[in-house]
Amino acid sequence: MTKILASFILSILTVASVSTAVSAARPSGGGSTKTPLGIDVSWPQCGEKLPTGQAFAIVGVNGGLATTTNECLADQLIWGNNSVGGTTQEKLQLYVNTANPGGLNTESWPHSNTDTAGKLTANPEGVCDGADSLACAWQYGWNRAEEDIRLRFAPAVSAANLPNKSASYYKWWLDVETENTWKLSGTSFDNESNVAVLEGMTAYFNSIGVRVALYSTGAQWSQIVGNAVAADSNLIGLDNWRPGGASLSTAKQACTATPLTSGGKVVLTQFVSKGLDYNYSCI
Repeated sequence: MTKILASFILSILTVASVSTAVSAARPSGGGSTKTPLGIDVSWPQCGEKLPTGQAFAIVGVNGGLATTTNECLADQLIWGNNSVGGTTQEKLQLYVNTANPGGLNTESWPHSNTDTAGKLTANPEGVCDGADSLACAWQYGWNRAEEDIRLRFAPAVSAANLPNKSASYYKWWLDVETENTWKLSGTSFDNESNVAVLEGMTAYFNSIGVRVALYSTGAQWSQIVGNAVAADSNLIGLDNWRPGGASLSTAKQACTATPLTSGGKVVLTQFVSKGLDYNYSCI
């Protein structure tokens, strides 16, 4: 996960909070009172020795950008599949980067309603002709999600030889952060364009039975989408995973954050310790 506020969080961590996080990530039996935690990892942890004993794992599919691949995805899927449980969270989940270049002469910007697998899509925003339009923004999102499954997840899960190889078996999170490319002028069109990308991604995932949820801060979400999420949007009611400050205690408090879309629910929160993201289950 791109580290939201990671620089200042790491600077203010205390020895006590670090110790709590690391020990809590290794749930022990026998009626232990320690809180079982999950860990999320991606390309920044490539080649690192990861902790064991995490309650659940969330693995990043991309290499930091929506058009890239986490080269360690297969290995990290194997690691995540060995999560030990102890919460209501599924033991292995995934997340993907999101973005909206809005054209910008990027090679990945679509010029038709045909996705990168050659399939004609039923684009609810109309016809994409390569312009900076809602139709092309929606198609861009659909295309990124389609590639995340076909070009990234499918080969990695096959290489990892996990018992459950279907993408629909897992929960997928859309990582929505301003560190990626977005249209951030604050105009209604730019907000609507950003929403269209996220709706296109969600539409593709839903078309293959994948359950989608949202990761962002309230501030970044507001900056990216503004008030452009309509009442009939497929983003309404999605579960939330929210950054939760510098310790387990503040992560627990973040469970009460206002959901990113109406009808949503904060089910996970995150905090950083010793360079790793730890996650607390709110449910």
